[in-house]
Amino acid sequence: MWPESGEDNAPLRTGLTTGSCATACCVAAAQYVFAQRQDETVSIVLPKGKSVDLVIESYQVIANGVRTSTIKDAGDDPDVTHGARIFVELTLCADPGVHFYAADGVGTVTRTGLVLAVGEPAINPVPRQMMTEHLLGFAETYQYQGGFKVAVGIENGAAIALKTMNPRLGIQGGLSILGTTGIVRPFSCAAYIASIHQGIDVARANSLTHLAATTGNASETAIKQYYGLDDMALLEMGDFVGAVLKHLRKVENSQQPQLTKLSLCGGFGKISKLAQQHMDLNSRVSSIDLPALAALAATLGASEELQERMRRANTSVEALSFAQQEKLPLADAVCAQAVDFARRYIPQHIALEVWAIDRKGQFVGFAKDDAKDKPE
Repeated sequence: MWPESGEDNAPLRTGLTTGSCATACCVAAAQYVFAQRQDETVSIVLPKGKSVDLVIESYQVIANGVRTSTIKDAGDDPDVTHGARIFVELTLCADPGVHFYAADGVGTVTRTGLVLAVGEPAINPVPRQMMTEHLLGFAETYQYQGGFKVAVGIENGAAIALKTMNPRLGIQGGLSILGTTGIVRPFSCAAYIASIHQGIDVARANSLTHLAATTGNASETAIKQYYGLDDMALLEMGDFVGAVLKHLRKVENSQQPQLTKLSLCGGFGKISKLAQQHMDLNSRVSSIDLPALAALAATLGASEELQERMRRANTSVEALSFAQQEKLPLADAVCAQAVDFARRYIPQHIALEVWAIDRKGQFVGFAKDDAKDKPE
């Protein structure tokens, strides 16, 4: 799980996905099998046509093929696979085409609701397409009529997967090979957003009706203990509340309605950003609006002196503490604003509530909007 994120800012750099890493390993392995080459770097073409070079760390001969590996560089993305060794065991076979398998550290799908069928290795469609296109290119170049067996693995992947949402999604035994563009863009977190979408899809496919989306460890612990929710009902949205709201609007409006309740829970500062209509709660995208908090406190009866203290506060938590000293329900009012904004995206048949916690993980604010027009 992610911690509740801070407010620091710094320059960021991009990285490459596990799908790109696996593709590079396939290219290196094919070059070894067909041309007996052991290049230190290989070039691959990403889905949008850009070519990138990756370093190949090792070559190891296996029966009918070779094992190659590379180290994933996720750039400045908060990615648990950064620095992990991705490997491919490529062997030749008589059956034409490319056949995928999960090697050590890559999981297997065990629940419905994902883009892959139950029993399939957790290698997503775009990485499969990337590897297939590169390997079939080699087959054409070398006039090879047979097929390829591609076993993709990640060293220590089973242990790393425990830090991700894979177990909740029903991906057992390891990590997923992910990527839609081949590039990891810091804090756009395409893979993380994809896992949020998958979490919603899996929960709906398994007939859950109440989901709780949280910004980090503390908020998840608080809401889980309050409701006694199953892990499958918990969505680690981090700063990406927009990923939750937009995907729920899409699936609950376009498919058979399934959910009856959504709880959003996060630190007071994060919820105040949602109340100010921000969909990405990271400090690189949105900031705490202390004047807005002071203005909201004014509607609750805050004096001019209190409002000025709040505007000059160091943090949102300090501003909240000033309001609490005056017995003003500022956190409840912030949660109510957040409910009003989130309701624009969440269909009326879903009861919506927002909770705010303090730095100790204790609830300090709450607001709700009960469902209307519930499906029969």
